Amino acid sequence: MSLAEVVKPLGKLNRRNILMFLALLGPGIITANVDNDAGGITTYSLAGAQFGLSLLWMLLPTTVALVVVQEMCARMGAVTGKGLSDLIRESFGVKITFYVMIALLLTNLGNTVSEFAGIAASMELFGISKYVSVPLASVAVWLLIVKGSYRIVEKVFLVACVIYLAYPIAAFMSSPDWGAILKASVVPSFKPTTESVTMLIGLVGTTIAPWMQFYQQASVVEKGITKENYGFSRLDVIVGCVMAIVVAFFIVVACAGTLFTAGVKVETAADAAMALTPLVGVYATGLFAIGLFNASLFAACVLPLSTSYYICEGMGWELGVDKDFREAPQFFWMFTLLIVVSAAIILLPDAPLIAIMYISQVVNGAVLPFVLIFMLRLVNDERLMGEFVNGPVFNVVAWATVVIVLALTVVMTADIAVPGTIAHFMGH
Repeated sequence: MSLAEVVKPLGKLNRRNILMFLALLGPGIITANVDNDAGGITTYSLAGAQFGLSLLWMLLPTTVALVVVQEMCARMGAVTGKGLSDLIRESFGVKITFYVMIALLLTNLGNTVSEFAGIAASMELFGISKYVSVPLASVAVWLLIVKGSYRIVEKVFLVACVIYLAYPIAAFMSSPDWGAILKASVVPSFKPTTESVTMLIGLVGTTIAPWMQFYQQASVVEKGITKENYGFSRLDVIVGCVMAIVVAFFIVVACAGTLFTAGVKVETAADAAMALTPLVGVYATGLFAIGLFNASLFAACVLPLSTSYYICEGMGWELGVDKDFREAPQFFWMFTLLIVVSAAIILLPDAPLIAIMYISQVVNGAVLPFVLIFMLRLVNDERLMGEFVNGPVFNVVAWATVVIVLALTVVMTADIAVPGTIAHFMGH
């Protein structure tokens, strides 16, 4: 699989090919955009508010890494007709699969809790109590997935992707300096402090999360995409990844042009939305809050769904949104349990939400390199992939991503164990 083959998925631009692309649209765009969830929006908001435009350049190499990683797992799904958990179990055994599943289950539980925290925070900006918004949202999420078909669920998710346009609009309302933005997008200009390195780790970790690979591949398989029509799905992956990074770009720009310039300190995405009111106006605050609610609700659907996919794949159980409770009981009970537990934690009066969200991100970072190593072993196995194995460019980018993420994870973990480690490495 060469780079040239990856960037020419449509062939001739005619009516038939456009309709085929629209029919296969979904898994790539949905997976990449869900990653701009409550945790992601908070991370990008803090990056802009605390460091201005100085970390904007990171989004370019992150885009390349995201496209390569997501394209690989989508290609594996199309060629093998199996999910990533299936392939890991078959190739590496049940024991390794079990440990990977446990780590991912704990991580996604923490991530799902953070999505309901985002729902609560965004609705409180409109004066709605979390004791109203969280139960209603959890019931809506449950009904959509349990009672809906894959086609209906996918259409709802695609509409949710469009609502992310709230962030570019909010960014333009902040009247930023586009010349400075263009320069910051390609020229690194940050100072390597403990805080900036930690934020770099957060930007990488929130953009390429382990659950994405499992959900992307499972979605490709459930949609019935095969290697014969995979070119169109590959374009779906590329478009989705670019859309996700563009949204992240505008969140950073909106917060850098307002909060950083004014010296406003924020700790969450909800804080950022509130702080925009005196600087840009109530409409920008409303757009930011709507974007946060949409992202949180969107991810509250997909994260427990992805967990159900990979746990059931790994254990060899029946799965799929198009099935029902009788056909796939473990799949739907897993989904239901994750929703109930996550919503219940948010409703606890003194729930340690920040600790839960932080620990889940740490586990995310620790698990990701190993998931990528499994993927690289599988995608380069000619017995599985035939002529669709990775080309040299993809392998270089993917292995570089593994090494960088692993190094960042080691540094981050060391700083958690011995505070100040990053500062010591940076010479501060």
